[in-house]
Amino acid sequence: MPLAQLIDSTELTTRLSKPNLCIFDCRFALDDPDYGRRGYEQAHIPGARFLDLEKDLSGSVIRGQTGRHPLPQPEQLIARLRAAGLNNDSEVVLYDDGPGAFAARAWWLLAWLGKRSGVYMLDGGLKAWRDAGGLVTAESANVPPGQFDGTPDDDLLISAQQLTERLEQPGLTLIDARALPRFLGEQEPIDPVAGHIPGARCVPFSENLDATGHFLPSDQLRSRFDRLLTDQPADTLVAYCGSGVTACHNLFSLCLAGYPLAKLYAGSWSEWINDPARPLA
Repeated sequence: MPLAQLIDSTELTTRLSKPNLCIFDCRFALDDPDYGRRGYEQAHIPGARFLDLEKDLSGSVIRGQTGRHPLPQPEQLIARLRAAGLNNDSEVVLYDDGPGAFAARAWWLLAWLGKRSGVYMLDGGLKAWRDAGGLVTAESANVPPGQFDGTPDDDLLISAQQLTERLEQPGLTLIDARALPRFLGEQEPIDPVAGHIPGARCVPFSENLDATGHFLPSDQLRSRFDRLLTDQPADTLVAYCGSGVTACHNLFSLCLAGYPLAKLYAGSWSEWINDPARPLA
């Protein structure tokens, strides 16, 4: 079964009554951290449980050491997922407002913990669901605790030190998911230092989507990433972004295109710039 899978609103409607279905609402806004919770309480897909980017899908920020959204402690994330009813055999559907950046973070974390089958991204997110006439409710899901067992696979990660050592070596394809103005250092609305990691290529995550907010067909995604890798093997690829969130959108899209799951530099730019000895471009 492919690691990255999409589900559309019509198919999700037919599965809503399945007893082993876990739907996770991952809405979030960087400029309004309570936005997702408010939106969930107002209306969400029936049966959905809410996962907050900063409270559930990230760990504690340590100023001057971590990035803005460090990975959560595995045992804390597993406990949160169990409390939300996740079992090892659960079928999972993830969504946010549409672009999928925050849902992709949840997808990557599940893959990191070993949950790599039966996990779907709702193509087009909540917007597509509403546009298709899908039902919404303000009623919170009341579910029994699950029995999910996860073990983190740190082979999916690369540290800042490991990345620093590889920068001067051949055989690295480093992709940055941020928009071009931030990559170029022309604009930096979030982090205190502008620019990018030397040698990186700008691959904005938003370009994995069409004009309606749905993922591009797999062959188009394949063409997009083939141009980046040229003669390099896929296992040379490392993804990063501002804080390790939208990079997961590129990793999901790579898997949709048929590539294996590449490495994530989870600390990303907001961690990289903490050490003035690290090179900048």
